[in-house]
Amino acid sequence: MSSDTVLKEARALPFAEQVELCRSLWNEIIHSHELTPGEAELIDRRLQEHLDRPNDVISLGEVKTRLDAKYRK
Repeated sequence: MSSDTVLKEARALPFAEQVELCRSLWNEIIHSHELTPGEAELIDRRLQEHLDRPNDVISLGEVKTRLDAKYRK
C-alpha cells in the first residue's frame, strides 16, 4: 500500500482517531532513536501547541504562496 493511500485513509478517520494515529506513530518514531532528544522535544511542543489551538493554522496553499512571494522574487 502506498503512503498516499495510507494518508488518504487516515484523513478519512474521525479527528480523535487521527490524533491517536499520530500519537501512536510518534511514539514509534521516538522509540526508534532516529531523533535527538531536542528534536523530539521540539516536535512534542509544536504538537501540543497545535492541540491547544487547532484552528490557528494556515493551509499548505497559503504556505506555498507566502514562500513563493518571499523567495521567488
